[in-house]
Amino acid sequence: MSTLSGQRPIAIVTGANRAGRIGAATAVELARAGCDLVITHRQDEPGIHATAELCRNSTGGACVVQIESINLEDLAAVERQSAALAATLPRIDVLVHNASDYKPTPLEQLSADQLERAMRVNVLAPALVSRALAARLATSPLPARGAIVTMCDIHAMGELGQPRKNFLAYGLSKAALLELTLVLARELAPNVRVNAIAPGVVAFPTSGHESSPELQKLYLQRVPLARAGTPEEAAAAVRWLALEATYCTGHILRLDGGRAVT
Repeated sequence: MSTLSGQRPIAIVTGANRAGRIGAATAVELARAGCDLVITHRQDEPGIHATAELCRNSTGGACVVQIESINLEDLAAVERQSAALAATLPRIDVLVHNASDYKPTPLEQLSADQLERAMRVNVLAPALVSRALAARLATSPLPARGAIVTMCDIHAMGELGQPRKNFLAYGLSKAALLELTLVLARELAPNVRVNAIAPGVVAFPTSGHESSPELQKLYLQRVPLARAGTPEEAAAAVRWLALEATYCTGHILRLDGGRAVT
C-alpha cells in the first residue's frame, strides 16, 4: 500500500534511476517544487534508491517517494502496473515520460528486434501509461489540473528536426512520441495539458562513441551557445511545463542551445 497521503501533488517520473541524468534531476526538481514522487526504473536498483534519497534530502525529508519497477518492453506488464497505480494512488497530478531506449542502429545493421524495442519503450509504453492514468490526471486539484510531459528530441522533429545518421530506430520512435504528444494534447484537453521537451545534447554520455571529446567538440561547433545543456536545466523546463505553464498544451519546447537554427 502506498504511503503517499495525497496532501501534496504527486508526480510520476519514469526512468529516474541514473544519477546525473534528466530523470533523476527532474524528480529532485519536482520534489523541491512541492511534489511527492513515484519514480520508476527498469534496472539499476541502487540508482533508483539514490534518486529517492536525493528527493528527500532536497526537501529536508518532507518528500515522500514511492519506487516502482516497470519493464517498458513488456506492454502487458505496463498495462497492469499502470492500472494498479491509477487505482492505488490518492491522486495523480504530473506524469513525466522520461524513460528511453537510446542506442545507435545503423541501417545496414538494423534488426526487427531493435526497431520493435525502440518503439515499445519510447512510444508504445508511454501511450499505454498515458491512457491508464488520463482519468486520474484529469481530476487533479491543481489549478490547471493534470499535466503530461514527454521527452522528445530535436533530431526527430520531422522537417523541423535535425535527423541523425545511424540512429534510425531511436529517431523513428522519438518522432512517433512527438506525434503522440500532439495527439494527446487534443484528446485530453481541456482537463490535462500535454507538452514536450525536445533536447539537443543535455549532458554527453560518459561511455560509447559519443563520449569522445573530439566528437563532442564537433557537435558543439554547431550549437550557438557553445556548450551542452545540463540535466538541471532540462528538469527546470519540465517543472515549468508541468506546474507553471498553465496555458500551454501541445507545445514542444526546444532545449538545444540554439542547435535547431544552425
